[in-house]
Amino acid sequence: MTSHFAIEAALGLGPVLLFLAALLYMDSFKLVGFGTVIGVLLMGGFAAIAAYFASAPVMDALHVDFPYYSRFVAPVVEETAKASVMIYLFARNRIGFMVDAAILGVAVGAGFSLFENVYYAYVFPDANIGVWMVRGLGTAIMHGGVMAVFGVTAQGLSERHATFNPLNYVPGLVFAIAIHSIFNQFTNWPLQSTAAVIVALPMAILFVFDKSEHQVHDWLVHDYESHEHLLDDIRSGKFAKSEAGRFISDLAAKLSKSALADIFAYIRLHTELVMRAEQLLLSREQGTSVSPARPVSDDFKRLHALKRKIGRTTMLTIWPHLKFGHQELWELHQLEARKL
Repeated sequence: MTSHFAIEAALGLGPVLLFLAALLYMDSFKLVGFGTVIGVLLMGGFAAIAAYFASAPVMDALHVDFPYYSRFVAPVVEETAKASVMIYLFARNRIGFMVDAAILGVAVGAGFSLFENVYYAYVFPDANIGVWMVRGLGTAIMHGGVMAVFGVTAQGLSERHATFNPLNYVPGLVFAIAIHSIFNQFTNWPLQSTAAVIVALPMAILFVFDKSEHQVHDWLVHDYESHEHLLDDIRSGKFAKSEAGRFISDLAAKLSKSALADIFAYIRLHTELVMRAEQLLLSREQGTSVSPARPVSDDFKRLHALKRKIGRTTMLTIWPHLKFGHQELWELHQLEARKL
C-alpha cells in the first residue's frame, strides 16, 4: 500500500511540481521566492476546496448531472476560483512581469491539482497507474498551464497601468475556461488529450517565458534610464517646468503652502526607491550583488508619511501624471518586503 501510494504521488503530483521547479530555475531575475511559491501553492489548494464545495450547490441550482457539469460548468467554477487567487496577487502588487505571472500561475494550478489528486487518491484508492499518469501529466499540467496563460495575458494587459481594472482579467479567464472545457470533452480519449496538453501548454509557456525574460531585461534598462532622467530633471528644476510639473504646481497652489514641496519630495523619493529596486534586479540577473547605500526601511517610512500628508484625494489626482505603472509598484513592494 505504501509503495503503491508513493507511485501514485509521484505520477499524480510530480510532473507539475517539476515543471514549476524548472521555471523557478530558469528565472534569472529570481522574481519569485520559495516562500511565495509555498504560499501560492496553499492558496491554489484553498481554491480547489472552494470549487469542491461549490460543485453540489451549482449542480442543484442548474439541474444538471455530473457528466454535463464536468464538461461545461466545472471549468467555469474551477478556473474562476483559481483566477481569483491570481487577481488577488495582481491587486496586491505581487506580480510585476510576465515571468513571475507565469511562475505563480503554474503554482496556483499546481496547488489546485495537488488537493484534487490527493482527494482522488482517497476516493479511488484502487485506481491504476494509467489513471495517475493521465491525472499527473494531463490534468495537473492543464491546471497549471492555463493559469500561467491567464497570468501572462492579464499582465500583458495591465502593464504600465497602476490602477486596478477588472476587464484586464476577462480575456485570460475566457481562454482558461475554454481550454479546460475542451480538455474535459475528451474523457474517452485520455491518452490523446494528455499528450496534447504535454506538448502544447508547456511549450507555449516556455516560449513566452524565454521571450519575457529578454523583455524584462530591456524594460529594466530602459526604465532605469528614464528614471535617471526624471531624477535629474527634479534636481535641476526642469521637472517643475514640464507638463506634469505645471499641473502639480497649479494643484498645489490651491492647497497648503507646503503641498508642492511634499509632492515633489514624494516623487523624488519614489523615483530613487524604484531605481534602487531596478538596480538590484539587474545585478541579480548578472549574478552580482549590490550593497544598498543605506537601509531602505527609513526611506519607506518617509515615503508613507509623505503619502499620508499629501492625502489620498491629491495622490489620486496627480498619479496619472507621474507615469508610474504596475511594474514600478511591484518593484517597490519587493524592495520594501526585502525580497530584492
